[in-house]
Amino acid sequence: MPIAEEAAVTAEIMGNAVDRVYDIGVARVHRLFDSRERLFNANVIVVVAGMEGALASTIGVFVHCPVASVPTSVGCGASFEGLAALLSMLNCCSPESLTANIDNGFGAGYFASLINHMGEEQ
Repeated sequence: MPIAEEAAVTAEIMGNAVDRVYDIGVARVHRLFDSRERLFNANVIVVVAGMEGALASTIGVFVHCPVASVPTSVGCGASFEGLAALLSMLNCCSPESLTANIDNGFGAGYFASLINHMGEEQ
């Protein structure tokens, strides 16, 4: 959650309304459906996931907005300090997906803010 919070706080500081949805993982994919309206109404979504990083592509196939994916260095098994999640997210077939560096919540929050503010006058 610290990486997700870093993304959320970055986006908030940049003037965005942030709606946090935690504890949705591929192992708990049923929780995705509990938040479907919030996800479907988003302008951009930041997905933070460790382990194998499959959550990014799972979210990506359900929504029609940009998805900023952030692999984390935490996870059990053969996560290789985030490398497994990074490779999975880079191989994501969802065309609206972008992958940030491992643990780069700031970069994902910044990117999400840029997308959210597109078309606004400066």
